[in-house]
Amino acid sequence: MTDTAYAVHQIARPAGLPAPADFRFVEGPVPSPAPGTAVVENLLLSVDPYHRGLMDGGEGGFALDAPLEGRSVGRVIASRDPGLAEGDLVFHREGWRTHAVVTLGTGGTRKLRDRDGVPLEAYLSILGGTGLTAYAALTRTARLRAGEDLFVSAAAGGVGLATARIARLLGARRIVGSAGSAAKVARLTGDGLFDAAFDYHDGPVAAQLAAAAPEGIDVYVDNVGGEHLEGAIDSLREFGRIAWVGAVSTYNGDRSPAAPRNLFEVVHKSLRLEGVLVRHHTNLQEELEEFLVPHLRNGSVLADTTVVQGFDRTVAAFIGMLQGENTGKMLVRTGL
Repeated sequence: MTDTAYAVHQIARPAGLPAPADFRFVEGPVPSPAPGTAVVENLLLSVDPYHRGLMDGGEGGFALDAPLEGRSVGRVIASRDPGLAEGDLVFHREGWRTHAVVTLGTGGTRKLRDRDGVPLEAYLSILGGTGLTAYAALTRTARLRAGEDLFVSAAAGGVGLATARIARLLGARRIVGSAGSAAKVARLTGDGLFDAAFDYHDGPVAAQLAAAAPEGIDVYVDNVGGEHLEGAIDSLREFGRIAWVGAVSTYNGDRSPAAPRNLFEVVHKSLRLEGVLVRHHTNLQEELEEFLVPHLRNGSVLADTTVVQGFDRTVAAFIGMLQGENTGKMLVRTGL
């Protein structure tokens, strides 16, 4: 156990894609727990697309010259919280640092159940906010039914792969995905998880989606927005549903149309479009775990992750994730 703690501070507002100079690694003593709290040594950190928006500041955004926050899994090393004992594994939101002071039940902090055969990475991917987003999008927002056809954008990312894996368990008939490289397209279709996939750089999304799903789609889980949303509206059948999770096409100052040119088709086809925020679905966590843990144990579902080794590579992992360098959820193993 080390005596020194490290944290990532944001020191400048990014202009477009964040740069290493926008951040600083800060060291200090490992904190001690106050009454009712515990100190956690973080083992795995999550870097997520939503962090980019928080870096612009404003209400609810990250403050400068302060530790950033994000989902993390760690082990309790000292506790004055009666609900946490030394050695307990904990999920919390005080990431982007090697050590955190947490309180059980506050800010999403919870003790992880001992589930033999479930990799630790799963709690920050398919059993974490990533999987919970996908599960809520499919079961609550889009209400995917067995035998329906699904399109997923940014399909090689964490939410995209989790969406496809959960959709298979729910009985989806045909799943089509889009990704940003030929290698990722090959990854999507190589193990049969996706029935078809395309590289959105290869031509208009609407045309490529129409070719990949000539009979149309029933549900679209949107992680991109922009041209992808427009193309999906073209391909959706009557009474189709859109679960809008994210808009990566607008991150880093990129400019996309404010609204798809075919938006009136939402009326013409009686489509439903609804946004998905995972914080509105935390009540589904236990349901998600009960649904997925047996499949994780028998290997029929994987925790798709790209794991970067070393806390000192946290910023590089985050920037790499924004540039699409990951397949599945991007995580950082602290090395502690």
